[in-house]
Order: sequence, then structure tokens, then C-alpha cells
Amino acid sequence: MSALVPLLTTLPLLGAAIALIFGRYRRVQVGVSVVTLTVVCAIAVLLLIDIETTGTTIAVSVGGWPIPYGIVLYVDRLAALLVAVSSIVLLAVLLFSVGQGAADGDDTPISIFHPSYLILGAGIFTAFIAGDLFNLYVGFEILLVASYVLITLGSTRSRLRTGAVYIVVSLVSSILFLAAIAAIYGAVGTVNIAQLSERLAQLPADVQMVLHLLLLLAFAIKAAVFPLSFWLPDSYPTAPAPVTAVFAGLLTKVGVYAMIRTETQIFPASDLQVLLLVVALATMIVGVLGAVAQAELKRILSFTLVSHVGYMVFGLAVGTAASLAATIYYMIHHIVVQTTLFLAVGLVERRAGSTSILKVNDLMRAAPVIAVLYFIPAINLGGLPPFSGFIGKFALFDAAAREGDPLMYVLIAGGVITSLLTLYALMRAWNLAFWRAEDDQVDEPDVARIAYLGSAPAAAVQTERRVTPRIMTAATAGMVAVTIALTVFAGPLYQVCVSIGETLMQPTTLSELEGDAR
Repeated sequence: MSALVPLLTTLPLLGAAIALIFGRYRRVQVGVSVVTLTVVCAIAVLLLIDIETTGTTIAVSVGGWPIPYGIVLYVDRLAALLVAVSSIVLLAVLLFSVGQGAADGDDTPISIFHPSYLILGAGIFTAFIAGDLFNLYVGFEILLVASYVLITLGSTRSRLRTGAVYIVVSLVSSILFLAAIAAIYGAVGTVNIAQLSERLAQLPADVQMVLHLLLLLAFAIKAAVFPLSFWLPDSYPTAPAPVTAVFAGLLTKVGVYAMIRTETQIFPASDLQVLLLVVALATMIVGVLGAVAQAELKRILSFTLVSHVGYMVFGLAVGTAASLAATIYYMIHHIVVQTTLFLAVGLVERRAGSTSILKVNDLMRAAPVIAVLYFIPAINLGGLPPFSGFIGKFALFDAAAREGDPLMYVLIAGGVITSLLTLYALMRAWNLAFWRAEDDQVDEPDVARIAYLGSAPAAAVQTERRVTPRIMTAATAGMVAVTIALTVFAGPLYQVCVSIGETLMQPTTLSELEGDAR
């Protein structure tokens, strides 16, 4: 099985090279991208089954260097699960983009999208299986370079403007991360994650705190944790629908994943619990209040994305095996559901020619399939039972309540309020865009109800209506089916998450890492 681990990174890079060579042949590019992501998903599932069966993890030293001197690729349950889910999401969004490109024609040379998309996937997979901080940094940089290309596709004025902000913020985060790596290496002489937990504990407490905060600051920017989330709501909505969907589903979760590794492996005896809890509460509340104030669907979802990162930080801050299990389950849920919602909004934009809930109306009658594809993940994200959103939040609140700390109950109350406001924002959009009759216009004079939305960003944006290819609808429907599967198979999936939570509470030592090398 160890021979399969490097393929998680090398296959997407190889696929990107082949796609670039055959840049004039769209069908070849599509075939290469689909096959590559399908094979990566199969490999991740095989690795997860092997780890579950044997009860061990897999460590691979690239180039034959002895651990910890070379690059180490480390695959445990968490890494394998996230790679599998990420590849499914990437594949579904790819199919959506194929339909969109075939219907509209590409607004950029066709040789660009598929190589950039596969390189993005390679960066994500590399970050998930990195066994040392520098390789994690490399994974971040690979996905960020590809994301710079994808977020500015089409070179429109709005995309270039928001893309510039995204690039600057990402570079600041990368500089902080690289500075943290340099400081850690200077202090303990290694960047191997398994070795760091042993050596960092020998440093003075104030030095540990500085290094800890440096890492968290870099990862918090990538994860869009408040108050470092200001860049996200303006950056994501302007990108093409497939790009926005995959960014929303995956990129912030890579930052959350890095925070999980930092808190459980590198600094397992953290004393930043109160800080993380306060930040989690602020992220939840400020994010969802931003969503309530929006009139454009993609901006609503972007703000809910920020708010729901707060749930993951909350579970990480609680710091128990149960809370970590709930966090992992909720992360998987959010990757799938958030991506699905953005795909559904992409269908709304094509059918109605707008994503403003003040401009769109009567879609329930005009496009009932799109209405269903939006409604199911919307109520799931809002946390209605029995869906996975409810399961993840209930498990998280239960784990926090067991601690008996008054601050935990404050966070639980904040989480409940966030969930209710999320449901309100999404269902208000449902009511206006899908249920409102065509002759029931909502204009500025309609002060009695939602006049405040008239001045919200992009409230009056109108684009042209376009034909929706079946493959786009099918890809979105497939993702909706995956969201339902998270509920139907919540039992076995949550057991895997429980195993992950218990494993994370026992940091891997260098000797164990060497023993896991196959």
C-alpha cells in the first residue's frame, strides 16, 4: 500500500502535464482530468480500508532518505478520508464545469483550466498527506498558485480586482507560515511534525507561545477565521461558478486541517483554549450576521462559509476526542454541502440570469428541479434534523456540554443562534427566489419587508439567461445525493470519525512514525 501514497500527488501533476500537452484537444483534457481524479479517489479509499483493517498508519520517506531527514508522506485515517472526499468533490465540480464550458464556450484558452484544476487538486492532496511543515507549505503554495489562475479566469475587471486582494492576502499568509517554519527550525532543528511535539515541549513557555501563535495566525488566514476572514466574501462570488464551488468547499478546510494538526500534534498541551473559543464564537456570529444582510446568493453562501468555520474551530478548541470526532464529521459535511449549494446557485444564475434574491422569482414553477437541488442542501446546512448538519452540530454541542464549563454553554448558545440565522438567511432566499410569484416584484419602495437589502452589494446585478446542460444538473444532483448519503450512512462514517478523534488525542511520536514506514 505504501507504493500508492506518492501517487496521490504525482498522478494529478502528471495529469496536469498531459492536459497541458493536449491543450488543443478538449475531450482529451476532460478524459485525463476525470480519470486522474477517479483513480486518486480509489487509491484514497483503498488506503482508508487498509488503515481501518490493520489499525496502523502509513509513512513513506520520499527518495529513500531515513525518517525524519527526508520528505515524509503520512497517511492516517484523517488524511485518507479527506483525500477521498476532496477527490469526489473535485470530480463533481469538474463535470459541472465541463457542461458549462461546452454550452458557453470557454472565456479563456482551453489549455489553462484543466491543468490548473489538477494542480489545485495536487496541492490539496499534498497538504493532507504532508508529514512535515515544509511539505505542508509546499502543498499550500501549489494549490495557491493554481487558485490564482482559476480565480481570475476570463480576466474581467471584477475578477482581476478581487483576485488581486485574494493573492495579496494569500501571500501574507504564506510569508507568515514560512517565517514560522524558519523560527521553528531555528529553535528545534527539525520540521518533521512527529518530532516537533517532542522537541517543542523542551522550549521555554514564552518561545512555544510565539511559535504557536505564528502558525495559528498563518492557518487562520487560510481558514478565513474572524477577524482574518474579511477577504473571502468579496473574493469568491466573482469567480466562475465551478471555481467558487470548489474554493468554498475545500480551500478553507485545508486551513482548518492544518489547525487541527497544529493543536493535536505539534502543540498538544495548548493553553489557547479560551482564545480559540472566543474566536470561534466571533466567527460564527459575525459571519452569519453578514449573511443575513446580503441580497445576492453567492455572497450569502460566502458569509455562511465563514460562520460555519467557527463550528470547526469550536470543536478544535474543546479539545476532547468526542469534540474532534464531531469536528471531523462536520468538516466532511460542510465540504460536501457547501460545494453543492454553490453548484445549485450556479444553476440558478443560468436559469434566471441573476443570483440576486431581489431579481429572481418564481423558480419553483419555472425550474422545480433546481428548486429541489437548492432546498435539500440548504436545510441541511441550516441544521434541520435528521440531516448531517444536525448530526454534526448536536455531536459538537454534546461534546462541549460534557465539559461543564460556562464558556462552553455560551458557545453552544452561539452555535444554536448561528444555525437558526443560517436557516433564516437561506430560507428567506428560498422564499423570494423560488416561491415569490413573477408579478410580485420587490423594489426599493417595498420598505415594509426587506428594504435594507436594496443597498446590499450586488443586489441589482443582472446577467444573461443561458441554457443549462444536463450534465451540470446531473453533477449537482450527484452532489445532493452525496449530502443525503452523509445522513443515511452517518453511523459508520461517524465511527470512523470517532476513531480519528481518539487517534488525534495521542500524538504520533518519531519512533511510531518510523515503525509505520512501509
